[in-house]
Amino acid sequence: MKRRLGREIAVQSLYHMEMNEVEAEQAVTMLLSEAVGENEGEVKPADLEGDKSFVLELVNGTWGHKETIDVLLADYLKGWQISRLSKVDRQVLRVAAYEMIFRDDVPGKVVVNEAIELAKHFGTVESGKFVNGVLGKMIQDVEQLKARI
Repeated sequence: MKRRLGREIAVQSLYHMEMNEVEAEQAVTMLLSEAVGENEGEVKPADLEGDKSFVLELVNGTWGHKETIDVLLADYLKGWQISRLSKVDRQVLRVAAYEMIFRDDVPGKVVVNEAIELAKHFGTVESGKFVNGVLGKMIQDVEQLKARI
């Protein structure tokens, strides 16, 4: 599975967790099973364990740092509150912020680009622009944000 599909499943899992109060393992397992069933991105059942660990790391990391991430995002949501965002945009921003701030294996520009694509895929017509605006400002301060946590 490609990382983009892993991020898609992570966003969907976080959405599912927030809406249905399920655990990460349950949400990820269900969505990975659906991906294999629908053969999205030519997902191979033999590859699922490695893919599952990547998705679970994103989901558990994002969920575990959710309050910190939300506080950091609040500074970049001019005129918005995190609770008032669409559930999809909120999850996309959280995953991107988690990857930018708590992980070092993906360049910030790649994280922003992936988030924009996810927002366009799952959100509204304006979601891509909105996510780009928020993360575009955030990436400029990423080193200071890492120092704050």
